[in-house]
Amino acid sequence: MREMKRGRAIAESSSTSPKRKLTRRNSSEDLHPYMSSSSSALNEELQCSICLDVFTDPVTTPCGHNFCKTCLNECWKNTQNCSCPFCKETFSKRPDLKINTTLRELVQHFEKKFNLDKSEVLCDICDERKQKAVKSCLMCQSSYCETHLEPHRRVPRLKKHKLMDAVENLEDYICQKHERPLELFCRDDQTCVCLFCTEGDHKTHNTVPIEDESAEKKNQLVKTQTDVRQMIQNRTKKIQDIQHSVEMRKRNTEEEKSHSVELFTTLIRSIERCQTEVVEMLEEKQKAAEKQAEDLIKELEQEITELKRRNSELEQISHTEDHLHLLQIDPSLYSPKNSKNWTEISIDTHVSVDTLNTALTRLKDALNQKLGQTVLRRMQQYAVDVTLDPDTAHPYLILSDDGKQVTCGDIEQKLPDKPERFDRCVSVLGKKGFSSGRFYFEVQVKGKTEWDLGVVRESINRKGSITPTPVNGFWTVILRNENEYKACEDPSVSLCVRMKPQKVGVFVDYEEGLVSFYDVESSSHIYSFTGQPFTQTLFPYFSPCPNDEGKNSTPLIITPVSYH
Repeated sequence: MREMKRGRAIAESSSTSPKRKLTRRNSSEDLHPYMSSSSSALNEELQCSICLDVFTDPVTTPCGHNFCKTCLNECWKNTQNCSCPFCKETFSKRPDLKINTTLRELVQHFEKKFNLDKSEVLCDICDERKQKAVKSCLMCQSSYCETHLEPHRRVPRLKKHKLMDAVENLEDYICQKHERPLELFCRDDQTCVCLFCTEGDHKTHNTVPIEDESAEKKNQLVKTQTDVRQMIQNRTKKIQDIQHSVEMRKRNTEEEKSHSVELFTTLIRSIERCQTEVVEMLEEKQKAAEKQAEDLIKELEQEITELKRRNSELEQISHTEDHLHLLQIDPSLYSPKNSKNWTEISIDTHVSVDTLNTALTRLKDALNQKLGQTVLRRMQQYAVDVTLDPDTAHPYLILSDDGKQVTCGDIEQKLPDKPERFDRCVSVLGKKGFSSGRFYFEVQVKGKTEWDLGVVRESINRKGSITPTPVNGFWTVILRNENEYKACEDPSVSLCVRMKPQKVGVFVDYEEGLVSFYDVESSSHIYSFTGQPFTQTLFPYFSPCPNDEGKNSTPLIITPVSYH
C-alpha cells in the first residue's frame, strides 16, 4: 500500500512539475525545480505508517522499519508479543527503542526546506483583499485565484495557455531573452530554454522537453532516496550491531569475572588445603620426634637406675673383710653389662626439605588439575551440535545414520564426485560452519592407533594429496603409530602427553584466532594454535585414517558434551 501511495505521489507531482530556470536566487529558492514536485514523495518516506504523519522522535525496529516512538509504544502498550506494525515480524523480547538521530535530523531538514518552499502566493488580479493564488500562467506571466482563473478555464484561446501550480518569482519560469515559457532543457549547457532559444544559441544542442528531464531527474532522486534510506537502515543496523556487541562484551565480561572468581577461589582453597596438609605433616613428624625422644629418655633412665643399683652393690662389697664371700661374688658384677652406644644416638633438629617438596609437588598437581578442569568447563559451555557431512566424505569412509560416527572401510563406494568431496585423504567435514564467536566439540578416539582432528577453512584443497598446515587452512592434531602425537604446524610439533587421550575436546575462538585441543578425561591441555588470521568459515575436520587391516577399525565418535 505504501509503495502504491509513493508511486501515486510521484505520478501526481510529474503532471504538475513547474518549469523554471536552474539558477539560485535566494534562500527561498535554493531547491532544484523538481524538488517541489518530489516533496510529496520525500514526505511519504518520512511518514510514520501508523499515524501517517511526518515522524516525531523516530525509532527503528530490529527489522529496519521506522515509526514515531509514541505511536510504536502505543501499539505495544497492551501486548506481550511485540511485532513490527509494517512487516509483522515478531520479536522474542521487547526491543529497547532509542531515537534514530540520523532520521530525526533528516525530518527536521525536510520540514525546514518544505516550510520555506510553501510560502503563500497571492493573486495578481485581485484589487482589494488579495486572495490565495491557485494557478500561475506562463503565457500571461500572472498568478490567479480561483475566481480570476475562470476565463482560462472557459475562453478557448486562454485554455491553450500553460498553467501550473501557483509559484512565486514567476519570471524564473520565463526566458528572460525571448519572454517565452521555459519548456525545454538543454542537456549540453544544463539549463532550461524556450522554443526560440533552440533556433539561436542552442540550435545544435541536445534539448528535451522539460517534463522529460524532470521525470529523469526525479527517477534519479528516487534512486538517491532509496540509497539514502538504505544507508540509514545500514547505519541503524550498524548501531544495533555495535550495541549488541557491547551487550555481548558486557555479558562475557561478567562471565569472565565469575569464572575468575571461581578459579581463584578454587586455587585458594587448594592452597589452604595443601597448607593444612603440610602443617599436619610437620606436626606428625614433630610428634614422632617427641615420642622418639620420650622413649630414649625412658630407656636411659632405666639404665641409670640399673647402674645406680649395681654401683650400690659394688660399694658395699668393696668394704667387706670376708675374703671367702668376696671370692664367691658373681663374676659379671665385676664388668658392667654392655648397653647401647649412646654417642651415636641423637634427635634430628632439622625439618626435612623433602616434606615441603612433596607438599609443593602435590599442590602443583592439584592446581594443574583444578585449573585444567576450570578451563575445560568454560570451553564446554560453548558446545555445539556437530554432524558429519556425507557430501564431503571420502568414498572409503562409512558414516553412521545419525552422522556422529565415521570409520574407514575396505571398499570404495560409488559416490558422485562433488567439488566438496575428498578424493585422496580419507577425511570428512562437519555440516555446519562457523564464521564468528566460539565453539567446542568432543570426539572419542579410544582404541584407535591413528587419527586426525581439528578445524579447516572452507576453501581448502580437497583433491589429491594434502599438506595439513595452517597456511593451507588446516589446524589439526594427529596420532600416528599408536603413541606419536603431533601438531600439524610447519614444521610439525611433537607432543608429549601424560596419558593416552580417550576423548579429545576441540575449542575455537574465531575472533582471537585460537584453536585448542584438550584431553577431556584428565582435563589437560594438549596443544593450541594461537594468533591465527581467520577470514573464512571454519568447519570441524575428521579423519579416522586407514583401518590398517583392522588394527585401526575403531570409529571416531562425536560424543555429547558432559560437564566435568
